[in-house]
Amino acid sequence: MKFIAINWLGAIWVVGALILFFVWAMHNKKQALGKFVQAKLLPELISKVNFKFQVLKFSIIAIAIIFSILALMRPQWGFNLQEVKRKGLDILIAIDTSKSMLAEDVLPNRLARSKLAVKDLIKKLKGDRIGLIAFSGTAFLQCPLTADYSGFALSLADLTTDIIPKGGTSISSAIKVALEGYDGQEGGNKALIIITDGEDHEGDPVKLAKELKAKGIKIFCIGIGTNQGELIQLTDSQGNKSFLKDKSGNVVKSRLNESILQTIALTTGGIYVRSSGAKFGLDLIYDEKFSKMEKKETGSKMSKVYYERFQIPLAIALMLLILELFISDKKSI
Repeated sequence: MKFIAINWLGAIWVVGALILFFVWAMHNKKQALGKFVQAKLLPELISKVNFKFQVLKFSIIAIAIIFSILALMRPQWGFNLQEVKRKGLDILIAIDTSKSMLAEDVLPNRLARSKLAVKDLIKKLKGDRIGLIAFSGTAFLQCPLTADYSGFALSLADLTTDIIPKGGTSISSAIKVALEGYDGQEGGNKALIIITDGEDHEGDPVKLAKELKAKGIKIFCIGIGTNQGELIQLTDSQGNKSFLKDKSGNVVKSRLNESILQTIALTTGGIYVRSSGAKFGLDLIYDEKFSKMEKKETGSKMSKVYYERFQIPLAIALMLLILELFISDKKSI
């Protein structure tokens, strides 16, 4: 047996309060009668009342309330197995893990903010499959498409700027891995979200974006960072901080490159969103764009469907209340 609305158990205090009230009322009944009835008439009045039946009537009401609370708690027992089909989207999220994502123009830094936003997105998913791609100078599938959101969250937590040894930023590599992650499947229920500062240094991402469009897959880009740019701060194993420098010894400043991300998104019929402060952009994409995309069957499983049994305690409560109406607390002559 299990209860769906276990929170109604807190209402049991009502029964306790009624018991205390009944005890108090019985204790003070004689004193109350004494104020309105002459002392010589009081024994005669009391003799006509069956106090045992009064206790019985109250007990029946209290038990009826308990069964009513049980009904509100929605008890379930017994089940049958049913095949539950899951419909949703296939969403791959590619997150830039290059050193430029350590820039702190978005707090706490670009990568940490991206991970927090994706964690919030997971809470909105219902039946959708989600996968994770990490990319910098190259890319790999960190988590294949799955409906196991807890497993995905573990893969997301493992993302760092050290996860890929090759430096740089290759959006092209992320798109290639996405093509492989979809196993060549076509369909309007597939989407790729790219989260990056847009500083692409390799390949031709627009050409690859056209390949995704041909398969009916849309790309949604989120640009994180600022046009003014920010220095990239590094922390060594001893906790010492320094700024990233290029081969010439010059301090590197990372700037958001929106033009390439806008082109990639528009090529596939997706959209580009610039992340700003509290509004990262994933909510906008999911609520306004994914809701209009075709949802297809992404899997099925056998599920236990339990039988509702609230009718039983409810029927008992009603019968007890009806029974109480036929019990008189007056002594028969």
